[in-house]
Amino acid sequence: MTEFKNVLNQDIQKLAILASNIWHEYWTEILIPAQIEYMIEQFQSSTAIEKQILEEDYNYYFVIENNENIGYFGISNKKNYMFLSKLYIIKDYRHKGIGKKAFEKIKELTIMENLKTIRLTVNKYNTNTINTYKKWGFKITDAVVTDIGSGFVMDDYIMEYYL
Repeated sequence: MTEFKNVLNQDIQKLAILASNIWHEYWTEILIPAQIEYMIEQFQSSTAIEKQILEEDYNYYFVIENNENIGYFGISNKKNYMFLSKLYIIKDYRHKGIGKKAFEKIKELTIMENLKTIRLTVNKYNTNTINTYKKWGFKITDAVVTDIGSGFVMDDYIMEYYL
């Protein structure tokens, strides 16, 4: 049975380790190693996660299967929409419907915040994930290139889901 646990301050280091492990496995076909390292440090290190929680209204949740943290998601209430910042599952648990269960939880949390839209950004070359989001009912609404520093950019689609 899939469960979800809100990440508390004492869990941040555990989340950062999980994120690093997933990112090093997942992104190698799309991004160069230097950009993976840079993005982990900027967005998924303990320091970055703590700042997001304390200053940017983020909530992170572990995705748990058989009492093991097998993934996570991060969301942020942006007042007009829920921003789905991260949704990652470790390799051995992908394509088993767990991501969809996490998305159902995200929809529930969005409704609890009285919001009607979930928005995310997804790398334009992340075809499998784009197709999954489309299958779940997301629509591509825009495309953006964001300079994230050190010579790196994020080349993304913006996708939205309407509740």
